[in-house]
Amino acid sequence: MYPVVLRLEGRRCLVVGGGGVARRKVEGLLASGAVVTVVAPAVDDELRTDAAGAGGRLTIEERPYREEDLAGAWLAIAATDDAAVQQQVFDDGERAGVWVNAADDPERCALFLPAVHRRDPVIVAVSTEGTSPALAGWLRDRLAAALPPRLEELVAAVAAERAAVQASGRSTEGLDWQARIEDLAAALDDRPSPEGAGR
Repeated sequence: MYPVVLRLEGRRCLVVGGGGVARRKVEGLLASGAVVTVVAPAVDDELRTDAAGAGGRLTIEERPYREEDLAGAWLAIAATDDAAVQQQVFDDGERAGVWVNAADDPERCALFLPAVHRRDPVIVAVSTEGTSPALAGWLRDRLAAALPPRLEELVAAVAAERAAVQASGRSTEGLDWQARIEDLAAALDDRPSPEGAGR
């Protein structure tokens, strides 16, 4: 397995299925900036509500899946309770060169969707390669709880130092970043938090 973080902003993604699982997948895609098409013979009312508030980034087509639905898609998720449809989406994706994730069906996945915790711009993602989503979620929560409280400030401080090194014409490779991050984190711990300012 080769873990990646995908940039989906403005990219077309397909979700086949119209129930609760499909809705959760749609929410994740929309949160990543994707433009989503949902295809299913029947769609939950919640998905229709999501479409109304998605600013044109969510289209719903209430009908059976067809192979041509993958045309122009960058990523597809099959979230149905029909094994034949799941298989068809996966097979069509393999032929079309479209990555397919079949929900709760590891054998029909070109990629696995990890359990995710976001504290922008940090993403904690845990995968068990589809074998145990519940365990992935448990591990994600434990890792999320271990993140430092001022993580966003630490990210900004490290990014600023990296940019300064690059601006000076030096390489960022080979520097002892671990030690520098420890120093920056300690400095943040010694400063009053923004919430405490002015108290």
